[in-house]
Amino acid sequence: MGTTWGTIGGVFGVSLGVTVLVVVMFSLGVAAWARAGGGVPCHGARRGRSDTVAAAAAVVCFAACLAIAAYGIDLIIPG
Repeated sequence: MGTTWGTIGGVFGVSLGVTVLVVVMFSLGVAAWARAGGGVPCHGARRGRSDTVAAAAAVVCFAACLAIAAYGIDLIIPG
């Protein structure tokens, strides 16, 4: 029974890649949410199309982060 260093390296690479992906997706979500004004129109102004698109992009980014985290928890917790 020996150590398969290639497999350990592969797990490290995938873990690093997924970590970077989650950080980038969360950062893009925060940036889009800020661009949308935090979801609240300023001083009763009507929402523009770009605000709606930015809010939708933020929701998609946060949902992707949540899905990745939930999948990781599902892999760790048996059953």
